[in-house]
Amino acid sequence: MKQNILPAIRLTLVCMVFFMGIYSLLILAGAQLAPGKGKGETVTANNRVVGWKLLGQKFTDDKYFWSRPSAVDYNAAGSGGSNKGPSNPDYLKQVKDRIDSFLVHNPAVKKEEIPSDLVTASGAGLDPHISVQGAYVQVKRIATVRNIPVETVNKLVENNIEKPLAGLFGTKRVNVLQLNVALDKLK
Repeated sequence: MKQNILPAIRLTLVCMVFFMGIYSLLILAGAQLAPGKGKGETVTANNRVVGWKLLGQKFTDDKYFWSRPSAVDYNAAGSGGSNKGPSNPDYLKQVKDRIDSFLVHNPAVKKEEIPSDLVTASGAGLDPHISVQGAYVQVKRIATVRNIPVETVNKLVENNIEKPLAGLFGTKRVNVLQLNVALDKLK
C-alpha cells in the first residue's frame, strides 16, 4: 500500500505545482500578448469607456443600430441561449413579437427583408455583431431619425464591415457598439 500511496502523493504535488503555478503563469504571459492584455478590448467615446468590443450591448433607441436579441438580456454573468427549439410555440411567439416590433420601428422594411439575426438570439446571448444585411436594413430608420442622408449612413456601415478571419472563417459582420460610436461622431 505504501508503495502506491507515496507515488500518488508525489504526482499530486507535481500536478498542483504545474497547474496552479507554471500553467497559470504561462496563460497570464500569453494574455499579455493579446489586445487589452487579457482584460478585453474596451471601446471609448469622448474619453470614457462605453463598452467592450466583444461583448454585446442592448440598443433599442431608434437613433442607433439595434443589436442582436439576447436570451439573457446581455447579462455577461449569465450568458447563454434560450434553449428553446425552433418549433417551440413560446419561441415562435417571441420571434414573431420581435418581427412585429421591428416592422413598427422600420415601416419602410418588408418582413422578408429582415435578416434572421435581428430577431433570433445568439447562442451566447452576448454577440456584439450583426450581419451586414442587419445593419443595412436599419439605415433608413436611422437616417430619418437623425436627419442625415441615407448615403452617409450607408457609407458608415460600409466603413465598419469586418471581414472574415483570415478571409476564410466566418462571414462579413458589423460590430454594433463601434458602429454606434462612429454614428455619434457624425455631424
